[in-house]
Amino acid sequence: MFKKIIAASTAKSPWIYHINTGSCNGCDIELVAVLTPRYDAERFGFKLAGTPRHADIVVVSGPITSQSKDRLIRTLEQVPEPKVVVSIGSCPKSGNVFKGSYSVEAPLDKYCKVDVSIAGCTPKPEAIIEGLYKAAQILKEKREAMNK
Repeated sequence: MFKKIIAASTAKSPWIYHINTGSCNGCDIELVAVLTPRYDAERFGFKLAGTPRHADIVVVSGPITSQSKDRLIRTLEQVPEPKVVVSIGSCPKSGNVFKGSYSVEAPLDKYCKVDVSIAGCTPKPEAIIEGLYKAAQILKEKREAMNK
């Protein structure tokens, strides 16, 4: 009974945990803009989580630096299953302008499965909302598969 109540209450309110792995903060600013009243991603149920243990969707921005790689992996291990990983911007996908640097260990998909990749440097808020919506759909499918 409690599992049904929990499943129903969490279905429409995915919580997001954001990890910056060495970015220029362009993507971070756009992600914050998405959560403000102008774009209002909260109308779709998205909320920022204060800890990875409460998150459903993990948003990663920035090229994965040597210094942030271990923290990223530990953080992703703390997120309960089912989880969805979203890369935002060009940096987690390819390293972008930081590619080839001595301290960059991109791409993100070397360390975890990336479910949604939002392209751009920096992506527009509308693209971020669309990517988060896709992530929510994937999360729903993963939850349904777990409950079977």
